[in-house]
Amino acid sequence: MQITPYKKGVLAMKSNGKKLWFRSKIAKIVLTIIIAFAGGYVFSSLLQPSPADREHKHPGEDSVAQEQTLWTCPMHPHIRLPEPGKCPICFMDLVPSSSSDSDIGERQISFSEAAIKLMEIETTPVERKFVTAEIRMAGKVDFDETRVKHITAWVPGRIDRLYVDFTGTVVNKGDHMVYLYSPELLSTQAELLQAVKAVEKFKAGGSELIRRSILATLEAARDKLRLLGLGKEQIEQIEKTRKVVDHLTIYAPMGGVVIEKHRTEGSYVDTGTQIYMIADLTHLWVKLDAYESDMMWIRYGQEVEFSTEAYPGDVFKGRISFEDPVLNAKTRTVKLRVNVDNHDGKLKPEMFVRAIVRSRVAQGGRVMDPEMSGKWICPMHPSVVKTEAGSCNICGMDLVTTESLGYVKVDTPEEAPLVIPASAPLITGIRAVVYVQVPNTEAPTYEGREVVLGPRAGDYYLVKEGLNEGEVVVTNGNFKIDSALQIQAKPSMMSAKDVTDEHKHKIIEVSEEFKQQFRPVIEDYLALQRALAADDVKKAVESVEQALKSLSGVDMGLLGEKAHKIWMQSSGAMAQALRSVKKEGNIEQLRKTFKSFSDEVIITVKQFEVFGPNPLYRFHCPMAFDNKGADWLQIDKDTRNPYLGASMLKCGQVIEVIGDKTK
Repeated sequence: MQITPYKKGVLAMKSNGKKLWFRSKIAKIVLTIIIAFAGGYVFSSLLQPSPADREHKHPGEDSVAQEQTLWTCPMHPHIRLPEPGKCPICFMDLVPSSSSDSDIGERQISFSEAAIKLMEIETTPVERKFVTAEIRMAGKVDFDETRVKHITAWVPGRIDRLYVDFTGTVVNKGDHMVYLYSPELLSTQAELLQAVKAVEKFKAGGSELIRRSILATLEAARDKLRLLGLGKEQIEQIEKTRKVVDHLTIYAPMGGVVIEKHRTEGSYVDTGTQIYMIADLTHLWVKLDAYESDMMWIRYGQEVEFSTEAYPGDVFKGRISFEDPVLNAKTRTVKLRVNVDNHDGKLKPEMFVRAIVRSRVAQGGRVMDPEMSGKWICPMHPSVVKTEAGSCNICGMDLVTTESLGYVKVDTPEEAPLVIPASAPLITGIRAVVYVQVPNTEAPTYEGREVVLGPRAGDYYLVKEGLNEGEVVVTNGNFKIDSALQIQAKPSMMSAKDVTDEHKHKIIEVSEEFKQQFRPVIEDYLALQRALAADDVKKAVESVEQALKSLSGVDMGLLGEKAHKIWMQSSGAMAQALRSVKKEGNIEQLRKTFKSFSDEVIITVKQFEVFGPNPLYRFHCPMAFDNKGADWLQIDKDTRNPYLGASMLKCGQVIEVIGDKTK
């Protein structure tokens, strides 16, 4: 197709017009940018301080402002860096951290009055006072073994009459019970009558030796009949009437209830055969099961209150008369025996009871009872208590002081223990922390503090170290305070890596031979760690089995007394954790139970200094177990997380180097 000159001119004109329009458009845009830049420059120059203002600027003000700007990770608030960047754990962008609490301590936090009300924080002062430990137990009523008698046959024979036909019959002492025919009685009575005749035939003035012999024969015949069960009156009747009897009546040796009947009429019995059992139910025993952890509050002679299902609302009382010296290994309980008066007959053997012992606690967890203080008590009969030395009215034994049985003689305010409510401490395994209100602050401020607790007594804990009388502790809302610390990127008092070195890292010297025996356990531990990091359940179970074998091969006889006690606790915890690992079937449960094993291995390695030629690296992952955190050991610095496996294998960082010989 050909284009005419006219058309070429028209096209050229159109093309030139477009170029001119485009150039003018660009010129306008460039001019607008220049004007905006110039205006911004002028505006910013107006906002800048004058030279005089710059001269009055305080030295170091820029550095202070820079120090107040810290950058933290939204997922890991314990990460605090001076510059923006990426989180070293999860690689999220860091965000500016609040510096509102920069003027208070790292373990402290302040709240407004409105926040205190919303958080429902409650406080209680630390005080000295006598508290009461309540020990609750269960058990049942039983016979008093000292008040149970058997009625037996003293001679062989045939039962012709049983005067008590059924069990449960109440009898009195001296009641006739059995009418027994015995041929053996005939020969013995014949001997008695011959001796009586010999005495009568003896003439006065005869030989004194013969007279004594005849009288001795008579007395021997009487004793023989008494031993066969005949009473004094029966023997005198035989001598008087000169008639022998072929039946023997057996009488009740004590009053009580017939609880067993072993024979029926017409039965033949031998000497010693049991016929009845009689029990005196006016006095009974109550046998209770006390848990091992409660034994520190139990004392001989303490008063016990208990109730029964049969008489709801009725409270019965007795005194502890015996403590079993052997612990039941299956139930972890100790049997206690309580003497109870039952003259009203309400209590019956085999009744189920619920009992309670109230022990007043003095300093050091000692038991104090004002009623027992300075008294003397019978070691066999706890009901016999006197104000001075003497003997028991029942058994004649010498009385002993109550202090020798575990009571303390204190009742002054100075001897009262330092206590806090049981809701105040946060118990984290081997340690306890409390939040203490900081005095003399503008806003309510609380400080986390680690304390050493004694035993728990009812609703209180005894305090050994860490608190002073008069300080105010948080009893409600302490978990909320700890959570607020974590939100502000401050270290949590509940964090596992904050555990003090006093318990975990106290060095104890052990022999090199013991260390050699424990090192295979460490090797098996590392194999288990690698298997869990690789999500390999099979190899993890194999490593557990091998670790159990290695642990059983450690000779605890190589340890001294102090190290032996610590090893008994640690090795027991390791074995329990390993057995738990062995039973679990999935990787998540394996990881949970591995943590317990790992914690004990870390403690043992550091306490006993069981180091190899190369150092061990202790890692911490804050995201393990729903952000609760967990530690583990490796022989290198390449992070392999056993708690998260392939899902987050590199989560964790080295927090400690154990056994570094270069230091």
